[in-house]
Amino acid sequence: MNKAQLVEAIQDKLGGRQQAADAVDHVLDAIVRTVCAGERVSVTGFGSFEKVERPARYARNPQTGERVRVKKTAVPRFRAGQGFKDLVSGAKKLPKNDVAVKKAPKGSLSGGTTTKKAATKKAAAKKAAAKKTTAKKTAPAKKTSAAKTATKKTATAKKSSPAKAAAKKAAAKKTTAKKTAAKSAPTKKSTAKKAPASKTSARKTAAKKSARSR
Repeated sequence: MNKAQLVEAIQDKLGGRQQAADAVDHVLDAIVRTVCAGERVSVTGFGSFEKVERPARYARNPQTGERVRVKKTAVPRFRAGQGFKDLVSGAKKLPKNDVAVKKAPKGSLSGGTTTKKAATKKAAAKKAAAKKTTAKKTAPAKKTSAAKTATKKTATAKKSSPAKAAAKKAAAKKTTAKKTAAKSAPTKKSTAKKAPASKTSARKTAAKKSARSR
């Protein structure tokens, strides 16, 4: 059976030849693209398609018998499922009015690598969500700590302000005392200087009195 015959075999069930051809093309295209990407396509009861890496090796040319080096290659491989094997071997009978390969359960149509990728993506999304929630929780805590430090600073500033005011007052008192002392010092000196003049006047009056008495 070729592709055209396959389309003819399923066109009655899919509602027309075009619909059957499109379905076959899409199924084969999906299988080929997935296997080329290195992933596995598994259909329960039918088989699995996968990519196999073959290392470089030496082989012999069947015509000449010459030893030839074969490069490293990758080839597709199909492994028949157990249900398919049982039907071919005759261990199970083909159903007359039912599909030979029944609908596979959820998650069995994709390979193991795709499921792993989906799981890793989900785990990464969960981690990102957890980080966001922790960041949201820590942000208010940081704000409250900053507010507490600000209140502490203001309280200390308020406490220190009376002490500063008292120190300023004491300094002002000292400066005023110095100024008053400086002002009073010259007056004392002038009085001290004026004292000899009074002594000389007393001497003159005493001399006049003595002259008159004579």
